[in-house]
Amino acid sequence: MLFSDITLIDEDFSAREHAWVGTIDGRIAYVGGAAPEDPARFGEVYDGRDRVLMPGLYNAHSHAPMTLLRGYAENLPLQTWLFEQIFPFEAKMTPEDCYWATKLACAEMLRFGTVSFSDMYYHVEACARAVREAGMKCNLSDTLIAPDEKPYEEYPLAKANRAAIAELQGADDGRILVDFNVHAEYTTNPLSVRTLAEAAKEAGVRVQVHVSETRSEHEECKERHGGMTPVRYFDSLGLFDAPTTAAHCTWIEGEDFDILAERGVTVATNPVSNMKLASGFAPVPRMLERGINVALGTDGCASNNNLDMFQDLYVLALISKGAAGDPTLVSPAQALRIATRNGALSQGREDCGLVREGMRADLVVLDASGPSWRPSGDAASHVVYAGHGADVVLTMVDGRVLYRDGSWPTLDVEEAKARVEAAKARIVSEL
Repeated sequence: MLFSDITLIDEDFSAREHAWVGTIDGRIAYVGGAAPEDPARFGEVYDGRDRVLMPGLYNAHSHAPMTLLRGYAENLPLQTWLFEQIFPFEAKMTPEDCYWATKLACAEMLRFGTVSFSDMYYHVEACARAVREAGMKCNLSDTLIAPDEKPYEEYPLAKANRAAIAELQGADDGRILVDFNVHAEYTTNPLSVRTLAEAAKEAGVRVQVHVSETRSEHEECKERHGGMTPVRYFDSLGLFDAPTTAAHCTWIEGEDFDILAERGVTVATNPVSNMKLASGFAPVPRMLERGINVALGTDGCASNNNLDMFQDLYVLALISKGAAGDPTLVSPAQALRIATRNGALSQGREDCGLVREGMRADLVVLDASGPSWRPSGDAASHVVYAGHGADVVLTMVDGRVLYRDGSWPTLDVEEAKARVEAAKARIVSEL
């Protein structure tokens, strides 16, 4: 495809007018200010008038099958929400439920410009099947919840992870990656975490983990472990020896910032979910100052309640200003990088997340003809503060169009909706 005379959010996350971008064989083959020589070699020419082209969004923290729990267990504090409502519901979910719920999540994410996501859940094989059929990218991980003090290898998860790596690692030209994950400090124990960390390092995989999501989680960890915060605790167990994405980090303090920076840990901030569950406001500006790689996540549909990353992008850019009383914090360029390139790096996808020749063609087109885009101005600012997920008219992953003008060529969205409705009704009747 050749995007012609389009407004481009370039690799510096600045707006460039009248750009031309061409894709061939899944990669960006041309970026310029005029039409390339021999434009016919790119195939379809896409009219870029009143359109904005930008890198696809990377959802750095999600629980895709939780589309099944959208609107369930509302207006509760996190611990009550999780242990009394969410865990009992999830215990009833089958692999087939997770397959259809993930399909619905893929449809929603593609509709709103997300090309890849990092997921923590269960029944990884079923979830992977849905993602592969959709054509998206995903770092999938099966969750360690370890109530008993025993090594990781003695949990069924160890065998499941080995099978997932053997079957799925690098599948579909690298679009599917398998990570390990630890649910949290308060749902595991030191032995299981330390031995999982060793296994992750040996297998060469990345790790996902919830860290300091709530004040009570943070403070109770300190009480249990001689004053160690969750960041210090996980670091002491070697978890950060593998490339790690730590979700939330809302209540990190003191040397936590040093550890995250020195160990190269990505923080996946989830501003909408954190506000809905009243968990707090992550100190994103300070993380950025310390050079921590900050990425953006939606969390699950039970705590957001949607997968529209443009909503999270908007909130991310605003709450840091409001919380600190400083309107200069988190610029549009920083927010866009957090939602795109930084998320790709958190997944180990070095050739993704930028509009640059040679990078993978993970691209999103926004319709900028609507009233919220007028009067015209800095398109990068408009994307963050004035745009909406509903403005997305095309989502491309590795050069393949997976959403365009209300159509999903790889997904039967109506069937996914019907299957999820039936599954939720069944599970609620069983509770």
